Amino acid sequence: MRGEPSCPKCGGRVRAPGLFADSWQCDVHGVVHPLQPVIPPSVEGLGVVVHRAQVPVWMPWPLPLGWLFTGVACAGDDRSGGRATAVACSGPGPLGGMGELLLVAEELGVGLGARYAGIDGPDPGPYMDVATPPQAKVLAAGRPAPLWHVTAPGDRAVFAGEARGLWLWAILWPEQSGLLMYDELVLTDLRDAGAEVDLLPCGALSPRILS
Repeated sequence: MRGEPSCPKCGGRVRAPGLFADSWQCDVHGVVHPLQPVIPPSVEGLGVVVHRAQVPVWMPWPLPLGWLFTGVACAGDDRSGGRATAVACSGPGPLGGMGELLLVAEELGVGLGARYAGIDGPDPGPYMDVATPPQAKVLAAGRPAPLWHVTAPGDRAVFAGEARGLWLWAILWPEQSGLLMYDELVLTDLRDAGAEVDLLPCGALSPRILS
């Protein structure tokens, strides 16, 4: 588990603001919103991310049967707040075995979703064909959000679209777990959730959110 902020696009080291720069810097990508260290899944840790987030913190709610919350990540610093969030959930896959789902909300150009998707990024536009009908739909904070398939490595299924004026990514492992997206998941922005979040079932930290 990492103990220092890193680049959301490549995972490399970043330099904190200092005498010669007022922003976080990656040697490869320049100015970035730093990815904060991932902490083990807990209601308390999730609350910290929710409190600082300037973008949605999406989670299927209620969780699919047998699924658990397995991690959260946030890109941004104390000054700017969270400019990208990633929530991991794990549970029984639609065709057997275990499935994993990572939901990312982010501002344009942050690059966290593309990193988890395994593509160059920073945004999904070049990797999806919005001239075709969307391949999946979710209900995000009560509003339909169409999602398009994103061309990505074959070990995962990736969908992306827009919700609340920001990128929404859904990344699933293994690839056949992408069948979950055809059931029109209901997503809640945890910034709007109430005390029921205290009952959130937590599992072991997902290695996917650390990658």
